[in-house]
Amino acid sequence: MELHELSPAEGSVKSNFRKGRGPGSGNGKTAGKGHKGQNARSGGGVRPGFEGGQLPLYRRLPKRGFYNRFGKTYVVVNLSALNVFDDNTVVDETALLEAGIISRVLDGVKVLGRGEITKKLTVMAAAFSESAKAKIEAAGGKTEVV
Repeated sequence: MELHELSPAEGSVKSNFRKGRGPGSGNGKTAGKGHKGQNARSGGGVRPGFEGGQLPLYRRLPKRGFYNRFGKTYVVVNLSALNVFDDNTVVDETALLEAGIISRVLDGVKVLGRGEITKKLTVMAAAFSESAKAKIEAAGGKTEVV
């Protein structure tokens, strides 16, 4: 078989239908667009969401909520989850990701004080609750804000 002998499978390729090519083509004159009106014009049609001049849905619905552009979204980790680490381990974002405790880091990790910690760890995070900080230090560990 040579390159010049190759051809597509029978019936898989259909030629384009050329609109507006005279009365003999079967689709001349108005080319399937009907007589006059906005959709018959060149570049005609309406934008998405246009409802014919009626007040559109996106303007009828009330505005809701507030988005704080300066707000931080922390991934939350409780103290009870940190017991999987060995003593004298430095626990940071990468260690938490590798251990599968968190799945992603948004604006940082915040450690909360739910549960008890039995290991002596150095925990590095973006934020700590007061109870978490007290419990880590009571267990002999250290906290560092990154």
